[in-house]
Amino acid sequence: MLDIQYDHPVATWLDPETGDVQDHAAVMTEAANAQSVLLGETHDQYDIHRWQLAIIAGIRGRRDKVMVGFEMFPKSAQPVLDEWIEGGLSHDEFLDKVKWRDVWGFDPALYMPIFNYCREMGIPMLALNCYRALVTRVGKEGWDAIPEEERDGLTPSKEALPEYKKYLFGMVAGPESIFLKEGEEADARRARFIRAQQTWDRAFACNISYALRENPDHLVVGIIGRGHLEYGFGTPYQLDDLGVTKNITLLPGKEAKLEAKAIKGIAKAIYRLPTSFEAAPERENMP
Repeated sequence: MLDIQYDHPVATWLDPETGDVQDHAAVMTEAANAQSVLLGETHDQYDIHRWQLAIIAGIRGRRDKVMVGFEMFPKSAQPVLDEWIEGGLSHDEFLDKVKWRDVWGFDPALYMPIFNYCREMGIPMLALNCYRALVTRVGKEGWDAIPEEERDGLTPSKEALPEYKKYLFGMVAGPESIFLKEGEEADARRARFIRAQQTWDRAFACNISYALRENPDHLVVGIIGRGHLEYGFGTPYQLDDLGVTKNITLLPGKEAKLEAKAIKGIAKAIYRLPTSFEAAPERENMP
């Protein structure tokens, strides 16, 4: 039996469960009634960030109390984000004070339209990430080895599902990858990789949940890499563990045809962008 494929016209939403094209207004209304809306991205593509801005604006048009959280910023940058929203910084001052080249490194022009929109509309911006060294330490040592005061306010991750591990290894494993090999060294490498990935997942989830705890009448839109969101394995899984259960994931896509089996459960809805895109230069530093 041939795999079922769904046609996905440009500028439409597709339901990954049924293959049906969804009404844009209905998707936006459902998003506006959530606790968190997670917008996946491929970091270097301008059109995806334009799409994210359009979705934020669509949600903001239906709900006044909205915050926008960003994977790009560690928690320590929160005072600078607040200062930016208050109008106290120029673009260059903002990028300098958040140490953009060090913590992210992609072309800031990818994100500045979203940052500007938040400031112009008075929408709070949230720093969702932890400090980079914590990810490395948890990967190497595990959560139990990290003193509580050095965890950047995070709680330990809920253990990853076997399906998530398979998904992650599938993204990074080439034919000669150690992730596909047998033995203690390969097992240790896989365990370190999963722990590190889950530290990011948990950081985004914790900081979203903390913001909602302080502002229960708000909605948080999360700007996060799609690998942390697809199939509900990463940040959505950790959000659910933290009691934030009313969240949805929306993804952009560019394929005219999608395999039903491959996309089942990947997100609440997928929006098809035109196939052409502008890619930014590669970032100079890893976060």
